[in-house]
Amino acid sequence: MTEPDIQVEDRGAKGRYFVAGPDGAVAEMTFTKAGEHQLIIDHTEVPDAFRGQGIGLRLVTRAVEDARAAGKKIIPLCPFANAQFHRHPEWADVLKK
Repeated sequence: MTEPDIQVEDRGAKGRYFVAGPDGAVAEMTFTKAGEHQLIIDHTEVPDAFRGQGIGLRLVTRAVEDARAAGKKIIPLCPFANAQFHRHPEWADVLKK
């Protein structure tokens, strides 16, 4: 099984990382920009069609990679994203303290 592509939709102050499944299901992680150097992860939603595939973690990981590359910090307000930051101390460089 090939891994679905993570897409990024940037709508100015808000946006999302998402994966669209062949059945129309969409897993997404939404964000809000807080100034030029901070990103707030607001919400992560993974429909049943994606459960057990690690899609939620992949969405957060992609945001971490993008933030690191752009020199930005992340504020994980979403409980899922916040839990992932606690599980991944190697992401401390992008976590807004």
